[in-house]
Amino acid sequence: LQRMNREIFEKPVELMENVIGVTEHLKKKIVEMGGDPERETLNLIPAKNGKKYVIDSQGEYWRSYIYITDATSYDKVEKPEDFYESAVAFGKFQGLLSDYPAESLHDTIRGFHDTKARFLAFQNAVEKDICGRKASVKKEIEFVLEHEKLTTVFDTLIRKGEIPLRVTHNDTKLNNVMIDDKTGKGICVIDLDTVMPGLVMNDFGDSIRTGASTAEEDEINLSLVSCSMELFETYTRGFLKGCGNSLTPLEVSLLPMGAKMMTYENGIRFLTDYLQGDVYFKIARENHNLDRCRTQLKLVEDMEAKWDQMQEIVQKVSAEV
Repeated sequence: LQRMNREIFEKPVELMENVIGVTEHLKKKIVEMGGDPERETLNLIPAKNGKKYVIDSQGEYWRSYIYITDATSYDKVEKPEDFYESAVAFGKFQGLLSDYPAESLHDTIRGFHDTKARFLAFQNAVEKDICGRKASVKKEIEFVLEHEKLTTVFDTLIRKGEIPLRVTHNDTKLNNVMIDDKTGKGICVIDLDTVMPGLVMNDFGDSIRTGASTAEEDEINLSLVSCSMELFETYTRGFLKGCGNSLTPLEVSLLPMGAKMMTYENGIRFLTDYLQGDVYFKIARENHNLDRCRTQLKLVEDMEAKWDQMQEIVQKVSAEV
C-alpha cells in the first residue's frame, strides 16, 4: 500500500494512467511469452469503486500492489551477477515496451532529463550566487561550462528524427529490480512513477552512473572514484540481451554517450543545488551536494579517459549478443 508523493508528482491521476497503461501492456506480453504476470510486472489491486487508486479525506492519493514474495531488491552492487540481472530486467522492460506509443504517456516530472534546461538553471545559480559559494567552486563551474556541448547532443538527434522517443523508466537503479531469492534472476522492474517518454540511452546511462562507479555517490576521496570497465561490460551485456533486437544501431552506438550524459547532468544538478543553498537534495553534512557533484564530474573525466574502451566494449558486445 503506497501513498503517492504529491510534492514531486503534482498530477497523480496522470501518473496512474501511465502506470496502468504500461503494466497492462507488460502483462499481456508476459502472458504471450508464457511468463508469470504476477511476478514479472507490478499488479495494481482495484479499489471498491473499480479505480486503481483511492483519494482519502485529506485529498491524498493511495494505491495498492500485489506483493512480490521471495524476491529482494539490493541497494548496492554486492556481486556482478546482480548488476547483470538488473541489466537484463531493464533491457527486457525496454524490449517489451518497444511497441508501446511513448507519446501517449504523460510527463510525470516535467523536464526531468532536459539537460539544456538543467544547464540554464545552473548558469542562473552561478549568476545569482545567493549563498556566496561561487568563489569556492570555480574549478567545478569551469568543468561544467567546458562541457556545455554535451547538453544538446541528444536534442539535435531527436529534432532530426534520428533517434526515437521510447517508454523509459528514468530511475534505473539496482534497487528498482526485484531479484528472485531462489534463482538469482531479475524478475520485475518496480517503482514506475517516473515512467515517461524518453531516451533509451538515458536509462542505460543512469544505471552505469550509479552501478559501475567504484565509489559511493558522495565519496570525499576522489582517487577512489572511477568507472569500472568490467561492470560497464557486465551491464552492457545484460542490457542488450534483455533488449533483444528492439534498439536501432545508432541507439546502441550512443550508449556510452548516455552514461557520460547522465553523469554530467547529475553533476550539474548537485552543483546547482549546492549554489542555491541545498534546497532540493537532502544533505547529511556540510558540502554534501558539493561532494556528490565532484564524484560525478570525476566520473565524467574518467569516462572520457576510457572513451575508446567504452565504445569498443559496446561494439563487441552488440556483435556477440
